[in-house]
Amino acid sequence: MITLKAGATAARFNARSVHIVEQPAAVRCFFLFLAPTPASLPPMRPITTPVGVLTLLFLTCGMIRGQDTKKMPDASAAYNPAKDTLVYVGTYTGPKSKGIYGFKLQTQNEEVSQNILLVPLGLMAESSNPAFLALDPKRRFLFAINEDGTFEGKPTGSVSSFAIDPATGKMTLINQRSSLGSGPCHLVLDDAGRHVLIANYSGGSVAVLPIGADGKLGEPTAFAQHTGKSINPARQEAPHAHCVTLDAANKFAFVCDLGLDQVRIYRYDAARGTLTPNDPAFVSLKPGAGPRHMVFRPDGKFAYVLNELDSTLTAFAYDATAGRLTEIETQSTLPPYFDGKNSTAELAITPGGKFLYASNRGHNSVVLFAIDPAKGTLRYVEDQGTGGKTPRHFGVQPSAKHLVIANQDSDTLLVCRIDPDNGRLKPSGMFADAPSPVCTVFLPPTTEAR
Repeated sequence: MITLKAGATAARFNARSVHIVEQPAAVRCFFLFLAPTPASLPPMRPITTPVGVLTLLFLTCGMIRGQDTKKMPDASAAYNPAKDTLVYVGTYTGPKSKGIYGFKLQTQNEEVSQNILLVPLGLMAESSNPAFLALDPKRRFLFAINEDGTFEGKPTGSVSSFAIDPATGKMTLINQRSSLGSGPCHLVLDDAGRHVLIANYSGGSVAVLPIGADGKLGEPTAFAQHTGKSINPARQEAPHAHCVTLDAANKFAFVCDLGLDQVRIYRYDAARGTLTPNDPAFVSLKPGAGPRHMVFRPDGKFAYVLNELDSTLTAFAYDATAGRLTEIETQSTLPPYFDGKNSTAELAITPGGKFLYASNRGHNSVVLFAIDPAKGTLRYVEDQGTGGKTPRHFGVQPSAKHLVIANQDSDTLLVCRIDPDNGRLKPSGMFADAPSPVCTVFLPPTTEAR
């Protein structure tokens, strides 16, 4: 165990982690396997000689070049929709941000993680607080939640529909509709791209809007208001719908309600866009857990719920005929030695169904679990530091080659390569600046099969 001290920088090293204690703005390289060092480890011996410090800096950073010491590629770099992957980034707007931004994923010499970059393409569309994004199945339209408290003079948020310019990736607003509740935070499109389902966090409700062939949002076809509360007086004083998830058959819709410690279950009519309470109408989580997001394994046999308030992940077996969830196990997303404040944010499963990722805000990490193919249980693999603060969201490339992390409170994006064999993340080490990033979505090349 050693401590590195160079000016204002200090890092602790052990066999599996590096913890950045303080990092000056001029140093933008990324330390792999970022994690706090257990207090139980023996005292650390500092390196004080100039040669030792320089050597260790070289070994740690390798060929990773800081963004402030070497500029990112020119934002005018050509975007070729036939072969380039575009990453849309939703943000919280204000003095620093105006809406949705675009980045080109540049992957020359891809086996070297440091050569994987996010090249900024600038503002793709102005929009107020586009906090969650989703593409339609044909990749012609993008839909964004506008996480606001009012819309057209009423106490509700909204949903925006954008047409994507196939040549540039820039977007034009088609129309905007009320979300029918305040503080919308999540949306999902059904498989046919005919309806968008919306979760209103502050309003504690879920709504459905139809989508026309031209991408235009229509009048709502369904609305459901939740009622009740749970044990946390600060966060669970009322219902707080946090996400909507559809099963593989698009027959059932599941709404994680953080305020109720429940996943509400609805029968979904994809033709009419309607919601009907199922029997059973919900599955309960541990009191105070705060279910936030939910995903299904691609084969539809198992589902996973990320609990924000107690930093846990719950696995369920799924009965697709009855829409019933049966709990299998619950695991922590945090290492046992971490005792700081934390809340979870996002989770995703790779398209092959082998690996699951979840993000921690506080520990500032993305944790990796391997999924048992037969039982659906989870096995902890590693936690990877994000190199920034508050990883509210991350997106997995449809090809499962890369993952992009949005560090909301450090205004940065970090792209990682995904090892196809074990799911481990290999950070590029180069950060891309993005103002208050809170969602990332991949637009694959037009030549890539849909």
